[in-house]
Amino acid sequence: MSGNYKKIYEKSINNPEEFWKDISNDIFWFKKPTQILKKNNHPFYKWFTDGVTNTCYNALDLHIDQGRGDKIALIYDSPITGNKKKFSFNELKEKVSKFSGALKNQGINKGDRVIIYMPMIPEAVIAMLACGRIGAVHSVVFGGFASNELSSRIDDSKAKLLVTASCGFEPGRTVEYKPLVDKALKLSSHKIKKVIFYQRQGNEVKLDAPRDIDWNEALVNAQDTDCVEMNSNDYAYILYTSGTTGIPKGIVRDIGGHIVALKWTMKNIYNIDLDDVWWSASDIGWIVGHSYIVYAPLFKGCTTVLFEGKPVGTPDAGAFWKIISDYKVKSLFTAPTAFRAIKKEDPDGKFFSKYDLSSFESLFLAGERADPDTIKWAEKLLKVPVIDHWWQTETSWAISSNCTGIEMQETKYGSACRAVPGYDVKVLKSDSSVAKPNEMGDIVVKLPLPPGTFPTLWNADERYKKTYMSNYEGYYQTYDAGHIDDDGYIWIMSRTDDIINVAGHRLSTGAIEEVLSEHQSVAECAVLGIADKLKGQLPIGLVVLKAGVTKDNDTISKECIQMVRDKIGPVAAFKVAIVIKRLPKTRSGKILRGTIRKIADKEEFKMPATIDDPVILDEIKEDLKNHNILK
Repeated sequence: MSGNYKKIYEKSINNPEEFWKDISNDIFWFKKPTQILKKNNHPFYKWFTDGVTNTCYNALDLHIDQGRGDKIALIYDSPITGNKKKFSFNELKEKVSKFSGALKNQGINKGDRVIIYMPMIPEAVIAMLACGRIGAVHSVVFGGFASNELSSRIDDSKAKLLVTASCGFEPGRTVEYKPLVDKALKLSSHKIKKVIFYQRQGNEVKLDAPRDIDWNEALVNAQDTDCVEMNSNDYAYILYTSGTTGIPKGIVRDIGGHIVALKWTMKNIYNIDLDDVWWSASDIGWIVGHSYIVYAPLFKGCTTVLFEGKPVGTPDAGAFWKIISDYKVKSLFTAPTAFRAIKKEDPDGKFFSKYDLSSFESLFLAGERADPDTIKWAEKLLKVPVIDHWWQTETSWAISSNCTGIEMQETKYGSACRAVPGYDVKVLKSDSSVAKPNEMGDIVVKLPLPPGTFPTLWNADERYKKTYMSNYEGYYQTYDAGHIDDDGYIWIMSRTDDIINVAGHRLSTGAIEEVLSEHQSVAECAVLGIADKLKGQLPIGLVVLKAGVTKDNDTISKECIQMVRDKIGPVAAFKVAIVIKRLPKTRSGKILRGTIRKIADKEEFKMPATIDDPVILDEIKEDLKNHNILK
């Protein structure tokens, strides 16, 4: 470690209260906090306890107060519908203020919960910010999520109101929301009495009065609404993640720390300044969408892009390059899956050459591990730094990254770089001892976690303690596994349950995937351990080929097996590599390795609510049968 990064990081770990107090001066407070960290109730630490602020004020009003109201805050671009629109801070505040009044007219007040179940349209952002303006707690549910999943979130949050749209658009299909909403409301034991529908042009639906209210009608008698004063430890939102018990976990975010940390990250991690255009190609239903489509860029005061489209198919593999070119985007944040999809469709980058990317300075990847081959492909094409960084829904911002606004650091392919200031990251072995450099173990973060992370779970303090804070005393368990090298670089190799045990040897599926992805014909891959009577577990590889590959599948399989043998060794016992058409994924792009493993081991499994296309699981079953994995 050297220079600015080392100095800033060490201060954040050795004197966190002074570190975050200084940073907290950069946000708007109705009342500045005097107590920076309250730590008398382990593990429920609280930041800026006596501070008073407001999420929406920091996202909109503050910039207007500072004379930047005419600056573009939000760019909306939908290649699916052909709609495009730009909103200045003044325009966005006007719409948010009015919709806040509409929420008030429906009886929504400070502390009430509002479910937002919407596609990637400006009204979704408006609804989120409107909740923040009046102190309501929003819970965004990915648009098009299954009715039973929506219902479980209604029941757990006890929401008073649901805001939705008539439909969402996917390439080649329309997802009708109203039948999903109607079914969810019937399934819910907690009854929502009012639903606000945004009617998408050409896809309007018949509403059921008096429960259903048209968005525009809701605005008719709405008054402009000022920001309410909120305690720093009040909640901004609940974001549900699937729990292993089947009951969703409600990750909560407290207001003060959320604003302080996210605003700081825009410059220090991503090197984004006020006049820059930033784009996070995610969905507002996921944590990346919350943090880096809506909140962090608006807290910073830069311009953020809201994209209703896909990396391929809307209309082609040049969709990302077009957005960057059209709006002079400085930095893009997306999932490795998106770039693997582009690489699969356009391995030679033919679409890339059509566009002017002279404004583009960096690409950030997160969501799941970015294999070195994809990073190198993107670097060669883009000729800018490609940065894999690591974070989680629970943390809301990066745990490790190349902090480009502090000090650019060397890239180590396969590593998510060093810990971000604020995070004291360790690797622990099962006996709670600290692992040696390069030794595999569970990756944990020493408590207290920095501001902006999750202080608890919604109405589930004991579950928070038991799930995250009990396995290693004094540490947050990330459930990621890997190692830290001699230079402090963090290597996330797999989820804890993706470490496989082959004849007593602990092997990372991520390490084997890294080798497979280096094959010139492989676009993406997944490795999982299946049960074996002799060795405990054996790894199998599933590989998807790039477009235009002519080499036969058997040859590719043999080459993949040999590559693993050469690079990892016979200890891996890697003897099966199956070429498949596509991998089952969540809508956010994560590969459903656990589900595939259960299929291979003939275990019962619940259809994942977040699965992009359930038909793929049937295809996987057939592929496994054809290769004698399922007998």
